[in-house]
Amino acid sequence: MAKKDLNIVKNLLFWSYANLAMAHTAVDRKQEKYVPFNYMIRAKLFKGLMDGSMNIRTIFDDEKIKLLSGNKCSYCGATDDLALDHIFPQKYGGKDAGDNLIYACRSCNSSKGKKDLMEWMEYKDSFPPLMILRRYLKLVVTYCIEKKLMESQVKDLVNNNLPFKIEFIPVTYPKPHNLTLVV
Repeated sequence: MAKKDLNIVKNLLFWSYANLAMAHTAVDRKQEKYVPFNYMIRAKLFKGLMDGSMNIRTIFDDEKIKLLSGNKCSYCGATDDLALDHIFPQKYGGKDAGDNLIYACRSCNSSKGKKDLMEWMEYKDSFPPLMILRRYLKLVVTYCIEKKLMESQVKDLVNNNLPFKIEFIPVTYPKPHNLTLVV
């Protein structure tokens, strides 16, 4: 897909989510690099999302994973001094609801503050665990569908006081050996 196509919100979000699926498959298989199979997963999912023949899985799946992973920081894995962190900061309209809440140690929670998740990760020169990114992207897609923003120009959403920062949505992902599913 040419980068010029990523100027529409729907294309950008579905491309990022398809890349997430590609990365998730590669990490699951303990691959060092992406192989044709991973690219096929990405292509099929992207096409399916774009033409409506496939859907992003529900947040319910992520809630099950959150419960099974236990009480630990979703960012660093610490088990002490935990708090709840809003993936979408409340200051920017993030809901005080289970699908927007994850565990974070006080250090990570304080460091992230009211920053967008992906903005904070870039500030830390880090990439989030894929399961956290999956939840984040689902929240972004849900928000954009509800607010009828999917056909908008990406540039129109920059600096727009949304609960996320569209300019930090990843369009490329690190090599699989540099990624984790969960901490």
